[in-house]
Amino acid sequence: MQSIIIISGVAIVYALHTYVSNLRHNIAEAKRSGLPYIIAPCSPIFLPWQLTHKLWIPIIKLFPRPWWERWLDILTPGFSYRTGHDGFARYGDVFIVVSPKMIFLMACNAEAIRQFTSRREHFPKYTETYEILRQFGDNVLASEGAVWRMHRKVTSASFNEKNAALVFREAIQQAQGMVKMWTRSDAEDSGTIHSLDQDTMRLALNIIAYVGFGLQLMWPGESLPLGADMKLAKYGSLEPTAGHKLSFVTTVATLLEYILMLLLVPRWLLRMMPFKKTQLAADSHEDWCKYMQELMDEKIEEARQGERVDGMDLMGRLVRSSYGPDTDNDKTSHPGQGKQELAPKKGSLSRDEIQGNAFIMLVAGHETTANAMHFILLELANNPASQRRLQKDVDEILGGRDPSSWDYEGLINPMMASMLGACMNETLRMVPAVVEIPKKTTPSQDQVITVDGKRHVIPRSTIVSLVAVSIHRNPRYWPGRPSKLHEDEDDINDWVPERWFRKSEASTAKATETDDSIETEDFGGYGGPDTSAQLFRPERGAYIPFSDGPRSCLGRRIAQVEIIAALAVLFRDYSLELAVDEWASEEEVEAMDRKGRRVVYAKAQATSRQKISGATSVLTLKMNDDHVPVRLVKRGKERFVSWIQ
Repeated sequence: MQSIIIISGVAIVYALHTYVSNLRHNIAEAKRSGLPYIIAPCSPIFLPWQLTHKLWIPIIKLFPRPWWERWLDILTPGFSYRTGHDGFARYGDVFIVVSPKMIFLMACNAEAIRQFTSRREHFPKYTETYEILRQFGDNVLASEGAVWRMHRKVTSASFNEKNAALVFREAIQQAQGMVKMWTRSDAEDSGTIHSLDQDTMRLALNIIAYVGFGLQLMWPGESLPLGADMKLAKYGSLEPTAGHKLSFVTTVATLLEYILMLLLVPRWLLRMMPFKKTQLAADSHEDWCKYMQELMDEKIEEARQGERVDGMDLMGRLVRSSYGPDTDNDKTSHPGQGKQELAPKKGSLSRDEIQGNAFIMLVAGHETTANAMHFILLELANNPASQRRLQKDVDEILGGRDPSSWDYEGLINPMMASMLGACMNETLRMVPAVVEIPKKTTPSQDQVITVDGKRHVIPRSTIVSLVAVSIHRNPRYWPGRPSKLHEDEDDINDWVPERWFRKSEASTAKATETDDSIETEDFGGYGGPDTSAQLFRPERGAYIPFSDGPRSCLGRRIAQVEIIAALAVLFRDYSLELAVDEWASEEEVEAMDRKGRRVVYAKAQATSRQKISGATSVLTLKMNDDHVPVRLVKRGKERFVSWIQ
């Protein structure tokens, strides 16, 4: 017993010594950087803390306030979205959080961000953040170095303007399908919609599934068109097909709903738990893998037959990069020869990697677009004056033309430069899909950055967080005016799409880098700016909803086109209002004068804004269980948004 006590005591002393020694070393490194720093017991991304912080915070607050007031807020998950730029106003636009195990740098400065994003070799992606996504297969998001280059080369080829035009047309058709579903019983009023978040998710899934994977997914009440490929019918079926417990659409929705559980809990343990949710989560993962393996086999067979599929055909391109005929080396391959025996190419993507990239493109990719669309629609319902201006722009640009005649090449630039583009940009400013973009310095050497004329040494192995949601609210880069919602404040924390039509000296986008080591290699994907040249152009590095540099989002243009087209369809003929059922019945609203309606709608607006402010981030920033009911009404039949400001 005595020996156990002695051994335990030695272990505790050693742990404390190591803790203190590491902390002293990291403090010295932080001082050497010349940046402001905060000492904390752990880093903001320490997983055990993230999972248990709600248990510890009340206990920590029992201690004297000076012990924890500088670091507790920063360590609390959701800090950046919750505080905007206020936290950086207290600590500095670039500061370090020092803990015994990590040096963690947070950046909210455009000059610094330009250097972090452009110097890929010096500041690679902190892929450990996405390590848990590897369970779906290695992919372009979770890789770096030569492996990332291979993934990027294969996946980027499909993201071009030709395929953006296909997305434009499919987004129009799918948005019409969503409207039809909402207004099935009444062409003038949808009634209360309680599933806006689910419906925008379905909208985005249907678009990317068809354009990117050749899968025709149906809205409830729809059926496959005549001549559809029946081998793909199982993906569009609303019922589970042979060998599956869930339909494909339900599989994807369930996978996203329980993604955190799937990422943290081993599958064998989920199966052992006697809970419906754990079993459903395990079923969704199992069915997802089955569907992807089946789709991959079908695409391999298409490659063997020499078949080509119209559209982006992401899965087909991934498969052909690994299994397609090598016209330079395969001397047995000849046009018209029919079925070819193909083996995986050397140095190409494995089946596991193909499946991993399919997950990123289909599941994670459509969620980001869907969440953006969800937030845009809610904010347009919250801000009727902005909605009316958007409708005015839609009328002027489209001139009453039927959506079937809309031309991508002739319309996309005017649409991006209108209120459609402004509403999208403003939503991505306020609620970017990825709140913080993870980078790191290489473990081999320190790196130097320049901020406001001063050189700072960033220690090796420093974890870097580019805080998108905070720099998007940094008054140094964004023109502000008095807020209409918050007395004695400016509107930088308000959703104001009209700001994108403001002119400011700050709008001259600085492109000059402070370092000679920026990369000029073309890594594929859309290379144009994030915003229209006719709108406000913030300094480069101050607006990063799609990140920037070589690791910027591959699907940026696709997402923008999809959102713009869907918004145009919805607001060409309809308006969107918040449902007020919680405060007044249909009959009571009909009997109200404008004063009464203004009061009840203000309650709905306050509730909606409160729920948006409570959004949280798992893979992406989203509203979880806080649903906001809305109504889609024919233009001219509005009860609120046609006159409320």
